[in-house]
Amino acid sequence: MADKPTPKMCSYIQRRSPMFNRTFAATAAVIFTILFTMASVAQSGEYQHVLTVEKMTFAWSTEKGQLAVQLSAPTTGWVAVGFNPTNKMKDANIIIGYVKKGKVKILDEFGTATTQHKSDKKVGGTENVTVVGGSEENGSTTIEFSIPLDSGDAKDGVIDVNADTIVILGYGVARDSFKMKHKFRTTIVVNLGTGEKK
Repeated sequence: MADKPTPKMCSYIQRRSPMFNRTFAATAAVIFTILFTMASVAQSGEYQHVLTVEKMTFAWSTEKGQLAVQLSAPTTGWVAVGFNPTNKMKDANIIIGYVKKGKVKILDEFGTATTQHKSDKKVGGTENVTVVGGSEENGSTTIEFSIPLDSGDAKDGVIDVNADTIVILGYGVARDSFKMKHKFRTTIVVNLGTGEKK
């Protein structure tokens, strides 16, 4: 077995290799960049499109007639998205959820009025949301789910990825209750196929 290099030998090697420190630093920087990129991709879930509006993030992908969504916001309460309202929340297909003690709860709702919504089932529709996952960490809540682009449910409507879609984004105060009002709400127009925000 070869002898381990002594401190004196290591010092000699560094003196004989003036590029040692710079090469080591450059290599470390490359490794850090790769690891950071991998972590970022994992966190985003590799969604096709990502939009951030005033600290709330809406990420999505479309494939095989499904819309896969990730919502994230700086709250320990609920986060929500609504699609194609006719006036404020009215007639929107609303998906709202929170994470409590590690368990994800997501509801499929319908905008019954400009500032009200109810469960699809209570207004003659059906539940058409598939829960994928979620987390609550460092004061932020993230939920992931998928819905059909065309569920056949009149209360959901049809989402055309090649046309402009009106999207409501919102999140509540720091409490896991769907009865709590929103802390933040906004409406944007997005082409879900290209990711372009109008």
